Amino acid sequence: MAFTVIRFNLVSPSETPESLATRYRAALEMAAYADDRGVDTVQTEEHHGAANNWLPSPFTFAGAVFGATRRIAVTVSAVIGPLHDPLRLAEDIAVLDLVSRGRLVTVAGIGYRPEEYAAHGVDWRHRGALQDELLDTLLAAWTGEEFDYRGRTVLVTPRPYTQPHPMLLVGGSSRPAARRAARLGLPFFPSAHLPELETYYHRLREEYGTDGFCMMPAARTSLLHVSEDPDRTWASHGEHFLHEARTYASWQSRDIRSAVRSAATTVDELRAEGVYRVVTPEECLAMGGDSLVLHPLCGGMPVDEGWRSVHLFCEQVLPRLKG
Repeated sequence: MAFTVIRFNLVSPSETPESLATRYRAALEMAAYADDRGVDTVQTEEHHGAANNWLPSPFTFAGAVFGATRRIAVTVSAVIGPLHDPLRLAEDIAVLDLVSRGRLVTVAGIGYRPEEYAAHGVDWRHRGALQDELLDTLLAAWTGEEFDYRGRTVLVTPRPYTQPHPMLLVGGSSRPAARRAARLGLPFFPSAHLPELETYYHRLREEYGTDGFCMMPAARTSLLHVSEDPDRTWASHGEHFLHEARTYASWQSRDIRSAVRSAATTVDELRAEGVYRVVTPEECLAMGGDSLVLHPLCGGMPVDEGWRSVHLFCEQVLPRLKG
């Protein structure tokens, strides 16, 4: 049975504070609806300074989701580790882990936009060392014991609900990312289908003598919108999918590998490419694969159209998928 995901990054290029507040409230209501109907996880992410309002604060949003739900997980994929104070992040994740009783999943990456580092006053050249420090600090902090941090002894409280620590994965598409995960015995979450990197990760694990596993994305990952009339949806709302695809592509250099990278420059090209897919309930059921990722508010999609997609997925796909 496929793992089911509902993704929210709250992208919307033409919002007022009032309309954006409505969009955030709708996302929380969609998360609660999906929770009641058995969707496995809400996925969210972190980007800063985007003119289209891309979500900059995934843990705040995760806390709101936990307050509105009972069982669904929230996956932050990914947090840009070096932009965060390690001690404060350890505290925030511990509190969310307690509030949710273990429903938070954090993927720690280093990002790929130097301008985000510049805006936060963080040296891009030191991102690898900062990520190493962050991961080491999180694991030490969550033991509940005193430890040495930047030359002083510190204690982080409270201890998390999940033992030995909240679910933490190392994300990335590079050998250094795989090496960090292997050294610490943490799961590895490649940002694209990279079997050679998985092999490298497991080889290093054996050398370090650590445990762990790799959550490898499928060779083809599609972001889904469910519609009774895909032609109508593409004609009416294709611009929203294209806006997000073009924004994301503009941030990625050639050496960045992503499971959802698009090269399309028009709506027709985007539809033919298959990274963003509008499918009927029957087509969704026939897709197969390990996961289904619903993206109902993609690129500023009108809230009512987003709800149509969520209703169709939860009422016409999920019962037959899980039945």
